[in-house]
Amino acid sequence: MLYTPANWFEPLDWRRVFAAEWPIEIDLGCGKGSFLFWAARTQPQRNFVGVDRLLRRLRRVDRKAVRAGLQNLRLLRIESTYLVSKLIPDHSVSTYHVLFPDPWPKRRHHGRRLICAPFLADVRRTLAVGGIVNCATDHEEYFEWIQREFQKDGGFVQSQPVTLPEEASTDFERKFVAAGKKVYRSRWQKR
Repeated sequence: MLYTPANWFEPLDWRRVFAAEWPIEIDLGCGKGSFLFWAARTQPQRNFVGVDRLLRRLRRVDRKAVRAGLQNLRLLRIESTYLVSKLIPDHSVSTYHVLFPDPWPKRRHHGRRLICAPFLADVRRTLAVGGIVNCATDHEEYFEWIQREFQKDGGFVQSQPVTLPEEASTDFERKFVAAGKKVYRSRWQKR
């Protein structure tokens, strides 16, 4: 399930990545893969890509996916911003999941936040018409930042977030909920 592109400088050919031509969903920063594994297992008619920088996390998800025989799951070790800006073909993704990204809470680090104008422009370019971006965070200030960035972009319409079963929770979400923290969710659809 670990996937290495033939060329790191040209857009991916989804027909080479997956055997079946089903809608593509990308989990940016998939971590230990709890949500990703659940999604791929419960939605076999969709293709899922998990993205993370840490190889040990991806290897763990890979072992679990191989044991489960999931043919609709691929894993990429890469920075999310590079993937979306350079490797994702235009209008080819049905859904992005951005679940509990690093909030970079210190003001001097806000420039490192994933959700920003250039990133959203690339997300919009790569989403199919009507494509969705699901976001979740436990950090209220970052949630407000995310809301403002999507509104400033103008290429998205906010809709009601989907309620997922507990088994779809990420490890971060379980940790935050156990600590009594509130989880903030938003769902944006490409105009």
